[in-house]
Amino acid sequence: MNARFGVAALAAAAVLAGCAPQLPVSDSRIHAGGTGASTPTVKPTASGSPTPEPSATPSPARACLAFAESLTVQEQAGQLYMVGVSTSGLDETTRAAIRDNALGSVVLLGNTTSGSEAIRLLTAELGSVGTARLPILVSVDQEGGTVQRLQGEGFTRMPSAREQGQLPPGQLTTDATTWGKELLAAGVLYNLAPVGDVVPEDRRNTNAPVGKLKRDFGSDPDQVGAKAQEFIDGMHEAGVLTAVKHFPGLGQVETNTDFGAAEDTVTSATSPELESFRMAIDGGVDSVMVSSAVYAKIDPSTEGMFSKKIVTDLLRGDFGYDGVVISDDLGAAKSVEDVAPAERGTKFIQAGETSPSTRTPT
Repeated sequence: MNARFGVAALAAAAVLAGCAPQLPVSDSRIHAGGTGASTPTVKPTASGSPTPEPSATPSPARACLAFAESLTVQEQAGQLYMVGVSTSGLDETTRAAIRDNALGSVVLLGNTTSGSEAIRLLTAELGSVGTARLPILVSVDQEGGTVQRLQGEGFTRMPSAREQGQLPPGQLTTDATTWGKELLAAGVLYNLAPVGDVVPEDRRNTNAPVGKLKRDFGSDPDQVGAKAQEFIDGMHEAGVLTAVKHFPGLGQVETNTDFGAAEDTVTSATSPELESFRMAIDGGVDSVMVSSAVYAKIDPSTEGMFSKKIVTDLLRGDFGYDGVVISDDLGAAKSVEDVAPAERGTKFIQAGETSPSTRTPT
């Protein structure tokens, strides 16, 4: 998606680059952390509760939560936002916005063929805007095919997801490891991929956001889930974080949410097409991106990213997901233009709020 700004709504401001200093460092997007206030690199146990520490040393997640609580309210809010930065360079307005608002992450926007060295210099410059205490996490949409933002020397030309879906078992993990290492070498630690949307065969030519662009791995939920997992495994092997998108799926809509409002009148909370997302979640994806389409059979009253029925009841509740949730574009996307800019971030965060009594620190 051609996002300009995004938000990551996390419990206790938890997706903090400062909690993961070992990582080299949407569109406007927002990240929403789980009830455990975990970072993308911290995994809860199967029960959702932390494994007791054998010593008095706090767990990484507890240390992260303590660090988040030590921040000012402005810093906590800033860490939830991801702002767009052009691949052609960092302008002074964006630099000031990142610095003055303690923004936690950026997404590189616009296709470029300038190659790895140019991007490495850009991510190094972004690193200088952050601080040792609050470094900047750099992300990009590097799916393949028409959505491969970073190209040129040092970046392998990636086939479309449709083509990736036809690779023999295991090959996609090998290829994704290579692509992930290329991102890592350029200073990009977070890939906003893979696409987990299932597009029915008969909708491929009318589904503008995914099918027409060949961004889907296939039309079978199990196949899509398996290929998404291979992609995730390869990125993890390279040391790059991932985001499966666009929950609960854009495969049944016609309109691209970048350019207009989209409504899904087919998908329900029990649709088999959701299985691809469940597989990615069970397989350890680092974050889930929620779409801005309206799902008539789940919550016809509001866009997916603003829906408590989708973020809290379905994703957190039915799917048992306690990791990071990130919104799709909240800045330039036409699908949210009727919502006041100042309300978009808070509406997304509220969609993922849980009662303080139900939060279990990890």
